Amino acid sequence: MNKLDPKTRAQILTLLCEGMAIRAITRVTGASKNTVAKLLADVGQACAAYHDQHVRGLTSQRIQMDEIWSFVYAKNDNVKRAKSAPADAGDVWTWTAIDADSKLLVSWLVGDRTTYSALRFVDDLKSRLANRVQLTSDGHRPYLQAVDTVFGADVDYAMLNKIYGAAPSGERRYSPAVCIGAQKKRVTGNPDVRHVSTSYAERQNLTMRMHMRRFTRLTNAFSKKIENHTAAVALHTMYYNFVRIHQTLKISPAMAAGVTDRLWDVSDIVAVLEAWEAERVTEPTFDVEANKIGEGHFVRVTFRSGETEAVYGFADKAAAIKWIRCEAVVWLWQQRQESFKKFGV
Repeated sequence: MNKLDPKTRAQILTLLCEGMAIRAITRVTGASKNTVAKLLADVGQACAAYHDQHVRGLTSQRIQMDEIWSFVYAKNDNVKRAKSAPADAGDVWTWTAIDADSKLLVSWLVGDRTTYSALRFVDDLKSRLANRVQLTSDGHRPYLQAVDTVFGADVDYAMLNKIYGAAPSGERRYSPAVCIGAQKKRVTGNPDVRHVSTSYAERQNLTMRMHMRRFTRLTNAFSKKIENHTAAVALHTMYYNFVRIHQTLKISPAMAAGVTDRLWDVSDIVAVLEAWEAERVTEPTFDVEANKIGEGHFVRVTFRSGETEAVYGFADKAAAIKWIRCEAVVWLWQQRQESFKKFGV
């Protein structure tokens, strides 16, 4: 199988992290569009796994949360008129949490703007913190239930409700409303009013739009698949935290937060990808097959040892594929835990 060398991989990833579109990268590097897209999908999974494992036990003091809007395949209003729109087409929100001191992007989640997504996001955030923090969000109501459910009273939480006026005169369609004031509201604990702010989180949103082409407004560079959109966010998070020197800190956010003791290069991200690929070789394969008797489908799991196992109960092929994408990792982990218990580990 043909495989890009590490130098070419690093070049493509650098261009992706600096906001270049995939088709432009193909013209610069000579790599095919499918090759670039496949590399993005793989490195996204590798970066997400590395972030999940290593960005933990943080001693942050102040955390700011916010959401940034984008869309996949088509905007919500256009999905019903779009041809062959996937199930995940429409508006998509990226939830972000940033350390106000180290500027580390602590946690992120790609989903909708519902309370369910807020709960998942805040739960992931709490799992990465080692101490009580001061938390600030905007006035989005799902934060109230999510923070109360996940943190309870073990947090100093405040909301910053911004008051907006009419859009400026002239071109109104793409002009943002004018912020004419803000109200700071204490919700839980004893937050310091001087640090009730979402400015760093909002500035991080701008950085995301500048460094990921699919977040740029009024272009056709938007994501066509939710998987590629999520992979781009994972790659950006790794690049922003470990590689990019923050202008005010003069070091990377990961160095400021104590996650790493050196400044990374894009070649280090390639090394993370190669380590993830080497580990993936030992993972089992999942294949969808139709039931020989009756209707429905099942998933055949083939382990590297040659042993197989079947997971039944899927009404159609789409349901089986969704299980592989969303739940197979958890199922595999449960199987391993049962094996450990069996042998007394």
